[in-house]
Amino acid sequence: MVDQRKMLGIAASATVGLVLLPANAIAQQKSLKEQLVGTWALVLCENMAPDGAKTPLVVGSNPAGQHVFTDDGHFSFQAAAEFPKFASNDRMKTSPEENRAVVEGSIAYYGTYTVNDAERTIALHIERSSFPNQNGSDAKRIITALSADEMSYVNPARRVGGVINCTYRRAK
Repeated sequence: MVDQRKMLGIAASATVGLVLLPANAIAQQKSLKEQLVGTWALVLCENMAPDGAKTPLVVGSNPAGQHVFTDDGHFSFQAAAEFPKFASNDRMKTSPEENRAVVEGSIAYYGTYTVNDAERTIALHIERSSFPNQNGSDAKRIITALSADEMSYVNPARRVGGVINCTYRRAK
């Protein structure tokens, strides 16, 4: 009799587990936007010219940056290399060489975004950028890989031709 009760208990537990399994699987699936929300640390971002030549997105040593996506549809992006300190110690009094290093060694922009789950794309509306030609423009990013801890995308429309490939890790 005890063995039958144990067997019934095990069978009941298994049945409940099977019934709940699909609900748990569905609950664990997140939309693309839900997966993107948060701060992503730059691992690699490089330009690929139409001829296949690769160059870094920003020029200089030890580039770092981040891409932030908020749940209310805003984003910001920054990437910068390390620079020597300005000789004047005043950002308003720099040499032409210092200015060039900063312009070539950094990019930042922000705005709003939407996602298309079916196409696995992010549509950016860039409100303001350190590269003024991007102000008020729209851009697309195609997600090529996305997990809880890593994201990669392609910018298919680089302004001077080619594409930009970027990889990030979720900031901890």
